[in-house]
Amino acid sequence: MPTKITLIIDNPDEPAGFERVYAEVRSAAEKFPGLRRLESAKVWPKEDGTPTPAYRTLDLYFDSYEDASAAVATPAAGELFGGLLATGVPVTGLFSDIEA
Repeated sequence: MPTKITLIIDNPDEPAGFERVYAEVRSAAEKFPGLRRLESAKVWPKEDGTPTPAYRTLDLYFDSYEDASAAVATPAAGELFGGLLATGVPVTGLFSDIEA
């Protein structure tokens, strides 16, 4: 069954600095073996100015759970997760079966 990994990235204290690092992190994600599609999104700000529940999402699509699991054990994954962790911004990761 097709699987996606979703990374939900919290609000950084310094968005401009985070964006510089994120550009490199996104490039690392593109190197994941078996990656079928990548979606990167920036969460719209709330109209009332209160913090959003997340700052960005990154979705990585694979043909199967096994392919996704294998991809997160590669140097590209180390580069991606290491880069995100270095920012100090909390990240939540989810593996999901894609339902049609």
